[in-house]
Formats: sequence, structure tokens, C-alpha cells
Amino acid sequence: MHSRRTVLTTAAAAAAAVTGGAKPSIGHQPPSPASAPAPSAATRARLRRLISRMTPEEKAGQLFVMRVYGHSATDPDPADAAANQQEIGVSNAAELIAKYHVGGIIYFGWAHNTREPHQIADLSNGIQKAAAAQRVPVPLLISTDQEHGIVARVGAPATLFPGAMALGAGGSRDDAQTAARIAGAELYAMGIRQDYAPDADVNINPANPVIGVRSFGADPQAVARMVAAEVKGYQGAGIASCAKHFPGHGDTDTDSHIGLPYIHHTAEEWERLDAPPFKAAIAAGIDSIMTAHIVVPAFDPSEDPATLSRPILTGILRERLGYDGVVVTDSLGMEGVRKKYGDARVPVLALKAGVDQLLNPPDLAVAHAAVLKALQDGELTERELDAKLMRILLLKERRGLFTDPYTTHRAVDRVVGIRSHLAAADRIADRTTTLLRNDAGILPLSRRRERRVLVAGVDAAAPSGTGGPPTTVLARTLTELGFTATALSTGMAPAQRQIDEAVAALGARDAVVVATYNVTADSRQRKLVAALLATGKPVVQLAVRNPYDIAQLDGVRAALASYSWTDVELRAAARVIAGRRDPAGKLPVAIMRADAPAQELYRIGHGLTY
Repeated sequence: MHSRRTVLTTAAAAAAAVTGGAKPSIGHQPPSPASAPAPSAATRARLRRLISRMTPEEKAGQLFVMRVYGHSATDPDPADAAANQQEIGVSNAAELIAKYHVGGIIYFGWAHNTREPHQIADLSNGIQKAAAAQRVPVPLLISTDQEHGIVARVGAPATLFPGAMALGAGGSRDDAQTAARIAGAELYAMGIRQDYAPDADVNINPANPVIGVRSFGADPQAVARMVAAEVKGYQGAGIASCAKHFPGHGDTDTDSHIGLPYIHHTAEEWERLDAPPFKAAIAAGIDSIMTAHIVVPAFDPSEDPATLSRPILTGILRERLGYDGVVVTDSLGMEGVRKKYGDARVPVLALKAGVDQLLNPPDLAVAHAAVLKALQDGELTERELDAKLMRILLLKERRGLFTDPYTTHRAVDRVVGIRSHLAAADRIADRTTTLLRNDAGILPLSRRRERRVLVAGVDAAAPSGTGGPPTTVLARTLTELGFTATALSTGMAPAQRQIDEAVAALGARDAVVVATYNVTADSRQRKLVAALLATGKPVVQLAVRNPYDIAQLDGVRAALASYSWTDVELRAAARVIAGRRDPAGKLPVAIMRADAPAQELYRIGHGLTY
């Protein structure tokens, strides 16, 4: 494991839809500034009147953003209706809205919300129709995690872009803004008006198990520039963006989904390392900021997670940084926030800390009742809830939901996955692949010398069904580029039988491309690579997730990083391997030596060209 303090120091040094009576959308949303002007007095007065009509139950419900199973708001598949009954006590999204008056719904692939673009648009319209039918009609803020790269809830045929660290390797703010603008326009066309992106964490810890390539990199100022660019892109397309995970999840070695991470930065280190991207997001007019389930003892000696910490959310985010937009929790179903307090206390403590929206509680009935009880007991005041509701409603107003919350199939067809968007994704990906090592000019491979290529290695499941498997995508693309390439999946932990099979297969071929995935000191992927090197044939190693693999692979003379194993990035890597594109990416993180973690193997900014 790399030294956290060493990496910290190194990074610090580096510089036909339902319309419900509304006029249907014509297919292109109106231009929207990333940072909207302050709402008028008339707008605030109208929203205050809306809030005044709500009962306490309705006000409490508006604070929640909830999951729901099914492809339809009213007619999900029987298995999804059963899952809803078991987890929420309702059968579908329309019943969820009627019973709990939720202010938002989050889409997931595993919840069967995101089968294909027309279905997503119909689901969004059904949700908004159900909201419009309530006693106090308030449009819902429909959200999802569409970071791109390894986190994407909406798959093909929507356009999929390189993820944050790949964009960080490309280093182009224009590319980051373009990717976010196109992605935002496609989400908008499907009725999704909030994206929980960009990730504003600074990944200075190579052992980070939950952020990694979801971050733009380890240089706080470079990350800040890319975050601001994406905020402008998403919000310029008409949807709300969300910087996460405040106050910064980049230096953890625990996954907050399964444990409670600690950040041991001093206040000065936080100011220098973690704060810049969030400050840049706020300066860019960010609509929302997501909290982290992490402990920062320097800011809160009680060791409450940041999601529940008033010193962090109110003292730092609201008062010191001057942020007055919407604050949303990370999922309340994650172990990091449930570890210290019960599910009935967590939502109340989060609201008291400074949160506005409560995301995905494990038991909505318990959470909703707890907020109501805190209101009745005076632990929370109606005035406090009204202020939170005003922030939420202003965001919905700013993103056009009160004017027209609906979409159409025509809008989907004119925007989602169109040829120009797909071409833009490929062009951006071509600027991200990083060539780390190329001893003796092994790369690019030659169609004359190395025509017959074996592609071996990991076949991790593609994020959200967005393509793959990786070895097949690489082999197919290399074949399209004039090679004769064959895929052989050897897995994350290849057994000796699989290693022997790969060595035998290489015997009849001229070179091998081996895809690796987060190689550690005891990983069996090391044995595979060593066996392939021992054949004497050219070996090209491609890190398809975190770029640190090369530090664990002795003897590799040609190494690249793609920062993800989604199709768009694998195709770009294949074009570099084949010499059709020059490698242009530069490392956005430092790679430390495995045998001497205090020493850099490759610094931030390293990247070879042909």
C-alpha cells in the first residue's frame, strides 16, 4: 500500500408523452445559463404561498429523494411492484408520491428505471403526472448518478463519455464542458433534471477504494478547473449539477458504503487539498452539493460523519464558503452514515446539520415519521423546514420544472445518442489515453510485425451494461484497425490453468495486449503478466481502472492507462495501440514505487508520445 502522507505531500506540491395539460416540449430545451440570476421577489412570494398550502406531512415528504423499482410510474413489472411493497409499502412511483409526497426520485439501473431512452422519458412523464395530481402539485426533481466512466446509470444508446480521471488526463476544460453539456442535454431529453456529478474529490490516496478514477486527479487546482467546467456544461444544458462529496472523500482508504472513513487532514491541509474544487463549484453557480459520510476530526471533534455535522455543513459550507444552494445527503442507506445512529435519528440529525434533501433512506416510513416527530417535538421548526423547501423549490424553478416538467419521444430522438454526440465522445476519448512506458519502441504495434494479436486479461462487468466485455471490445477494435486479434478472458484472479492457456495462445501469435484491473502486491494478475513476459513476445499492459498497476508489474516495457473499461475508452486505447492516434493523456495522479512508496515512479503530468 502506498504511503498516504507521501502521496498527500506529492499532490500538494503538484500544481408522445403525457403532458398533463402542459404544452409539450418541442425537442430542444431553451438555453439556460449555468448560474441563473437571483429569483425575483414575485417568484419568492409565489413559492412561499405554495409552501404555506402544505401540511407538515407534505413538507416533510418534499425533503426526500427516494428510489422506486420499475420501468413505469403506474404499471411496473410484478417483481418490481413486489419489491416496492416490501421496501416502501407501495406498488409503484405514483403511489409513492401520493403516500409520502416525496420531492424527488433517483433512477438506478438495478431498480429497472433505465432500460432505454423512450422508456425513461415515459417514466419521467408518469412521475410528473402523478405529482401534478396531488392536492398541492409540486413537480419532482428526477435525478441520477451519471458521472460517466465507471459510474453511469443510463447506458447505450445514450452517449457515454470518458470518466473524470480520463478527462483529467486529457486536461482540457473545453472537453470537460462539452462532455457535460452533451450529457446534460441527453438527460434533460429523458426527463432527468439533476445529475449527481461532477465528483469534486481530490484523489490523493492511491488506496482509495471508492473514489479513484471518479476523481479528476490529485492536483487540487487542476481538479477545481475541471469541476467548474463541468458545472457550466451541465447547468448550461438546463439540468442541475451536484458537486460531491463534501468536505472531500479523496483521501480515504475505507469505502463509506460499508464503513465509516476518517479524513485526518488538518484544517490547513483541507483548505489546500480538498477545498479548491468545492470553492470553484460554488463560484461557477453550482445548484447542489452532496455530503460525504466521512469523519473529519479537525472540524468536528464529536466524530459525527460530515452528513450529520453542523460544524461542517453549516459552519464551513454555509457560513465560511457562503454556499446557499441545495445540500443533499449521499445515500442514507450507506453504512457510513448508519454506523453511529439509528435510521430514525439520521434524517433528523442531517436536517439539523444543514441538509435540505434526504437521499434514499433505507426505510422511508421510519425516516418520514422521524422528521414529523422532530417537527412536533420542536427539535425541528416549521420555519427551518420552510427555508429548506424554499431552496429546493427555487432549484426546481431555476431548472424549468414549474414551467414544463415533461418531455417527448421526439425530444429523445433529436438529442439522445445522435451521431454528432457519439463522435464528440470518441474525439474526447482520443485525448485521454496515457502512455506510461514504451521501452524499445514496442508501441505502436505494427500490422506487419505484430499482425496476430492476443488480447487477454480482466473482463470486469461493464458499468450499467454500457458495453464490453473489455477483451472483446479491444480485440474487435484492433481487428477493425487491420490486425487479427483474438480475445481470451483470464479474469481478476487467473488460476494457473488460465495462465497456461494464455501462454499457449500467445505461442501462435505475435504480441499480446493484457488488460489489468487494480493490481495489488498479492494479485494473481501479476503471475499472468510475468508468464506472458517470459515468452519473449511483445507485451502491452493496459490498466483499465486505476492507473497505478504498473508499479506492481516488474518487467513490463509497454504500459498504458485508459482509466475505465467502458467501450468509448477501450476503443480509444486500441487506436493508440494500433498507432492510429498518438497518445495524448498526461497522468493526473502520481504513481509511487511499490518497493519505495516515498519515491515517485511517475509524476503528475507524465505521459509519453510517439
